[in-house]
Amino acid sequence: MKLAEAESTMQKTVESTQRAFNTIRTGRANASLLDKISVDYYGSPTPLKSLANISTPDSTTILIQPYDRNTLNLIEKAISMSDVGLTPSNDGSLIRLNIPPLTSDRRKELVKIAAKYAEEGRVAIRNIRRDTLDTIRKLEKSAEISEDESRDQQDKLQKLTNKYTAKVDELLAEKEKDITTV
Repeated sequence: MKLAEAESTMQKTVESTQRAFNTIRTGRANASLLDKISVDYYGSPTPLKSLANISTPDSTTILIQPYDRNTLNLIEKAISMSDVGLTPSNDGSLIRLNIPPLTSDRRKELVKIAAKYAEEGRVAIRNIRRDTLDTIRKLEKSAEISEDESRDQQDKLQKLTNKYTAKVDELLAEKEKDITTV
């Protein structure tokens, strides 16, 4: 009934939180750092990964090789203007991004950002619970389901909420460990 839909939405929320965590630097080169960057390509914002091949030849370098050489300067400008905090180095055919080691202050900032993303995920899960609870209560009020059935579904919904909130907490703990590991 409505519980399967709520579980599916909660799972998508956890996946969304994971994607948000992937955009946080950990001191190692990771192509997903550039996921949020879009390039103004012929007047429309285009995701960077659809304009270039992005690779990580070693743990401190990201290499961006545009499919079209004419986009090199546009890509460089988009990276410079983004909040990634990396300075692109253009050699005429590809762009290198050197990942500097993180300072302890920057690591603390990144942990706070990760905590913020996790809290957004938990809030989204609680909102799904609230909406589903409202639906269950309306069904009970209109006598479509019994009071016992309603209570049973509410208990199951709370268990689902706890399960997915715990998953977000696990992801946060993993990300904090990644960030704080030197």
